[in-house]
Amino acid sequence: MRSSYKKDDVILLLKDITGMVTPQPASERERLIQSGRHYCEMLPVEYVPTEAYMRVYEEALRIYAEPVAAAVKCLADQILQKKGEKTVLVSLARAGIPAGILLRRYLRSYCHADLPHYAISIIRGRGIDHNAMRYLLDRYEPERLLFIDGWTGKGAILNELNNAVDAYQGVSSELAVLADPANMTPLCGTHEDLLIPSSCLNATVSGLISRTFLRSDVIGQDDFHGAVYYGQLEHADLSYAYIKAIERYFPSACRTCFTSHADGTGIQEVQALAQALSISDLNLVKPGIGETTRVLLRRIPWKILVKGHSACDPSLRPVLRLAEERNVPVEAYPLRHYKCCGIIRQLADV
Repeated sequence: MRSSYKKDDVILLLKDITGMVTPQPASERERLIQSGRHYCEMLPVEYVPTEAYMRVYEEALRIYAEPVAAAVKCLADQILQKKGEKTVLVSLARAGIPAGILLRRYLRSYCHADLPHYAISIIRGRGIDHNAMRYLLDRYEPERLLFIDGWTGKGAILNELNNAVDAYQGVSSELAVLADPANMTPLCGTHEDLLIPSSCLNATVSGLISRTFLRSDVIGQDDFHGAVYYGQLEHADLSYAYIKAIERYFPSACRTCFTSHADGTGIQEVQALAQALSISDLNLVKPGIGETTRVLLRRIPWKILVKGHSACDPSLRPVLRLAEERNVPVEAYPLRHYKCCGIIRQLADV
């Protein structure tokens, strides 16, 4: 799979399906998803950021580059201590790829550990890419594989991993993330709901590739899961500008690992929130900065919930800017694990 990333940074175990799938607008995708079509069988039209939103992104990168660098350093130290220098980094496409590249670069430059780095697809409700797993296990011992993602929302992908690795003896379902507000994995840079600026944009900060795709008329039995390369966005590609902005703080960022301030797990909070709002489908509740941003970029939001004392938090400016652009109401809510939460509109109620 081609991307704007260098192969020295990551090898994408994906099928290039550029030109084979027509992206669909959010309203059409939402109608199909809520009528039973799986989201992985469609691709969204990529959001084109406004100038005002790009200013917010640049501000977010300026403010949060150092905390993200600190999370990378903290997580990298844990990986070396727990897994060792023979670890193979396996990022979950797409959000895990920038995190994996940052980890690889930090480990190579500051810990003298040159870890292989691959990216594979895992899809909620459809599982992991078994052809990609076979490719990896033909080359590495199963104990060496470590899955990487950017953050946890309510832990759906971690649950998917737990189910997927049963088929692979010796492979651990442990997930390493930069931020774990859901409080579901100890292998993390922080348990805070940290703004990871790569979550603010789509392909233009992720190697110009789409989210992953799986549909039988396009993806054959022996194929990797698919993705599209957005060559038309090459002029707007910020993938390496993002990596370099974080790397700049590697020498100075502290290694302090923050613990969770809330008891329990994020999924417990999501279940309580869904009950309070009379929402029967937990898939309509997307907690955390990263997941809320995805709701605003890809889905049809009903409203955004914001932790009461976080309304002026600069980490929420991208979320609030997108909500303003899309005329989505923002409400204060007593969230515990998260700074915000996106609620997808139930189209049956429209």
